[in-house]
Amino acid sequence: MEPNHIHQFSLLNALMDGVVSTGLTPDQLLQRGGNQGLGTFARMNGELLMLEGRIYQLQAEGSVREADSSDRIPFAVSTNFVSEKREEGVELSGKTAVDEVLERLCPGKKNLFLSYRVGGKFEYVKCRTVRGQEYDGQSLSELGEKQSVEEYYDVEGTIIGFRTPKNWQGFGVAGEHLHFIDAGRSRGGHVLEVRGKGVQVGVAVARNVHVELPDGEEFNAAKLVTDDAGVKEVEG
Repeated sequence: MEPNHIHQFSLLNALMDGVVSTGLTPDQLLQRGGNQGLGTFARMNGELLMLEGRIYQLQAEGSVREADSSDRIPFAVSTNFVSEKREEGVELSGKTAVDEVLERLCPGKKNLFLSYRVGGKFEYVKCRTVRGQEYDGQSLSELGEKQSVEEYYDVEGTIIGFRTPKNWQGFGVAGEHLHFIDAGRSRGGHVLEVRGKGVQVGVAVARNVHVELPDGEEFNAAKLVTDDAGVKEVEG
């Protein structure tokens, strides 16, 4: 994969419809290229974070395991991240501050994708993880009602993120989509809130997006209608 191109497997709308029974293996996702990414696992059992050639499953109650060949990935976004702009000593007063930093580093790019990495010691990170489907076809919005929420204080780690243009809602998560993993690779999840001082932010503009769609009965039977309110509620 060329630097700062994005590869996406499947669509957020498919997750909202519960189309998550199968997908790529971890090796197949890594073969697409890329050094960082996020997504989920079969039946939406936990969150996915890819970092430097390793794929982690961020599980309910905040535990972490490294993915293996038996896992399947129904949705993932990845990129070969090479920072184009970087800022040290950044203060994040909350999750909305992430977007403010990205706007400062990459002004006038609201209709382009951004990928980024935030690293350092965070004062506070609030994460959620989805526990997994209880029955076939269970939607992401319903799963979000029973998600596991964890809070971490004074924790060192890395946040992987993508900012998707607003008009691409349903393709991905419009706006910010962030996953966190701590330095010990033992805690993490989908970021709902974050605060920190003195962290490092690297960001790159992505003008090339490759979409790979599943081709199975489950995907082709799905309605794939964008539920904007549902996405905003479950993605925080």
